[in-house]
Order: sequence, then C-alpha cells, then structure tokens
Amino acid sequence: METRVFGKTNANITLITMGGCGLGYVDQNEADKAVKLAMDHGINMIDVAPTYGKAEERLRPWIQKYRDKFFLAEKTMKRTKKGAWRQLNRSLERLDTTYFDLYQFHAVSSMEELDQILGKDGAMEAFKEAKETGIIKHIGITGHDDVRILQKAITLSDDFDTVLLPVYVASLVNPNPVNDFKSILQITREKNIGVTAIKAISKNRWKGDSTYNTWYEPLDKQEFVNQAVWFTLSQDGVTTYSLPCDVKLWPLVLNAVKLYKKLDAKDLEKIVNIARENELQPLFPE
Repeated sequence: METRVFGKTNANITLITMGGCGLGYVDQNEADKAVKLAMDHGINMIDVAPTYGKAEERLRPWIQKYRDKFFLAEKTMKRTKKGAWRQLNRSLERLDTTYFDLYQFHAVSSMEELDQILGKDGAMEAFKEAKETGIIKHIGITGHDDVRILQKAITLSDDFDTVLLPVYVASLVNPNPVNDFKSILQITREKNIGVTAIKAISKNRWKGDSTYNTWYEPLDKQEFVNQAVWFTLSQDGVTTYSLPCDVKLWPLVLNAVKLYKKLDAKDLEKIVNIARENELQPLFPE
C-alpha cells in the first residue's frame, strides 16, 4: 500500500490506518481476523483509544508480537495533567508496550476543554513530560464535530505534530464553518502537521435502527465507498484515513484503496455532485 510522510513525525504511514474502534466490539477471534486482513494489506499504523470497548485488550497480543511493525497511536479523554498521566500508564500496561509513537487528546470539542488542556496543570504538561522521557514520541489532537476548535489548537501551540479530523464528501453537500476541513488542511500543510482523516464513508446520521457499529450511517455499496474514500485521500494534506468502527466495512474500504489514484478538481466536484444527488448530509451541525 502507498505511504505518505506523516508530517513532523517523518514516519511513512500507509494510506489506511487500522482504526482500533472497529476491534473493540467484537470477540478476539473476529478481531484477529480483522487485524490479519489489515496487515495482509500492508497497513502499518494503528489508532486506538481506551474508550473503544475492548480494543486495547484485542490488540494486546498483536502489539506484543509485532510492536516494531506499527506506528502506534493512542488517545486520552483526560484533560488534566494527573488524569492524563494515569490513563497513559494504564494504556501502556494494557497494550504491553513501553511507548506510544503518538499520543493524542481525544475528541476535543470546546474552547473550554482546549483551555484546560493547555493551561496550568493541564494534560499538555503530562504529554510534554512523557515526550521528554521517550514514553511518547509525538503529540496529536483529535476532534469529531467542530473543526474550528482543532484549527485554534494548532495555531495556539506548536506542540502538535498531528491532527485527526473528519474529512468527508458529505460535509460539502451543505457547507458550514463547523465542517470546513479545507481551511484547517491549509494550515496543516503550512505547519507540516500530519493528518488522519475520519468519517470518509459517512452518509448521514441514522434515521432508523442502526445496522452497523458506527454512530453515523455509512455508505456500504462498493461504488460509493470507492468514490468517498478516493475523495478523502485526494485532499491535499491528508496523510491517512482510519478504518471505520465496524470491521464488516473494512473490506469495502480496502478494496477502494486498491484502485485509488489521486483525483483532480473536476473529478472531486463530480463526486460532490453525486453525493448531493444521493442526499448525503453532513453530521454537524445537528
């Protein structure tokens, strides 16, 4: 699989990342099959979090055996220095590793949270100490809703090496500053910040009973998955796309990547029009 340089980390990361979320809600046997599928496709990055069910537990045997083959990204929802240190050590223990290649502030969704993280006794103090001692190699931030919070973070602080955010075609069906990934990608390019994209195959919010372990309704027809994945990976500045939170969807995404070639502006606009015709909708604002 093609690789791209992950911003200031200088790591060569595959176009697709193994999203740990998908592994946290299946048994070990099914998780093992999914991890093997990802590895067979050459994927070399894992993105996981303590909030992803039993994902850390499911990944533990694979990290024990193949730690040197993966760029391992972990997250925390803790916003204080003390809380972040506690959860960092717990995740290291659960995954049986001595370090994380990337440690990220998970799902930062307000300026109040960001101020707490960056303020006195905030989680950033723990991150910096951990980086100085080699427990973590790089620092990142992630968000799921208002990308303006992430944009503010990377303009306020030069400590961020990476950012994870929604980059998906449905967000352009009804443009809104909340979803303006193009503006933040311009900044990440200027500051050499690595970008992990999420929600590429999002169709809209669930309107009925959910049939996948994703909080949004995903595209699940190969033709549309292809277009959506190609759209996301063709955005300048995007390094990698993290697999969705249901392993049943992984083969569709991996098939799409096999056929991927960067799209030009005309092709990208065509995909936006197709999304509009098929009534895709952005996830935010609600």
